[in-house]
Amino acid sequence: MGLAYPEISPILVQIGPLAIRWYALAYLLGIVLGWGLIKHICRKYGFKLEKNQLEDLVFYITLGIILGGRFGYVAFYGEKIIQHWYEVFEIWKGGMSFHGGAIGVIVALFCFARRYKMSFFAISDIVVLVVPIGLFLGRLANFVNDELWGRVSDVPWAVRFPNGGFLPRHPSQLYEAFFEGIVMFVVLNCLWRYSWVRDHRGLVSGLFAVLYGVFRILMEQFREPDAHMGFFFGSFTMGQLLSVPFILLGLYGLFVALRPQNQA
Repeated sequence: MGLAYPEISPILVQIGPLAIRWYALAYLLGIVLGWGLIKHICRKYGFKLEKNQLEDLVFYITLGIILGGRFGYVAFYGEKIIQHWYEVFEIWKGGMSFHGGAIGVIVALFCFARRYKMSFFAISDIVVLVVPIGLFLGRLANFVNDELWGRVSDVPWAVRFPNGGFLPRHPSQLYEAFFEGIVMFVVLNCLWRYSWVRDHRGLVSGLFAVLYGVFRILMEQFREPDAHMGFFFGSFTMGQLLSVPFILLGLYGLFVALRPQNQA
């Protein structure tokens, strides 16, 4: 039969035409919490990052998330639903891609590192430690929004999503929140405690890319593909295809990080 979907409004607070949605709050809270944790990590491990540099870093990352996430969504998923060019900029209507956001953040970090003459991997290693926070909150927001639900299933914990036709489905958003959020956060931050890991710049960045790619591919097995996209090559989703380059890039990053001459 499946579990009843909890009646949670996607809107947290609404005052007249102004509405604050859980999804927007997830992005905002993820950035704020990430900001605070990066500040704590820099202080604890002696990474010199001035206040203005930290503020600029957060600005660069936020810009990369929004622009990369939106343009990535249009490029990877929105071809059949974006009717006019100006709809690309209508972010308030929803539609963000993690892979696009990741590309945007990578570009932003390159620009930041070049501006302040810092090592790219020295910055990216710290940033990826906090990214799982945003992934966790974002997937919870997907659940609240009754979107990106899983495939029809008879497992005892299946949920009857209203937008999913009230059919019992995998709560794949919660699966992803657990593996891409909690598990990755614990693994990366536990490893970061070891000086050997910190001394090999790029190691946790590469591991992040590999873990995310693997988890995303596995979790997509439970997730219903986008209706306007369907499957590719018979059984692969767009999310799985986009995750393959992530894994390859991460493996290359690990290879480079573990070379003796790369020790910081």
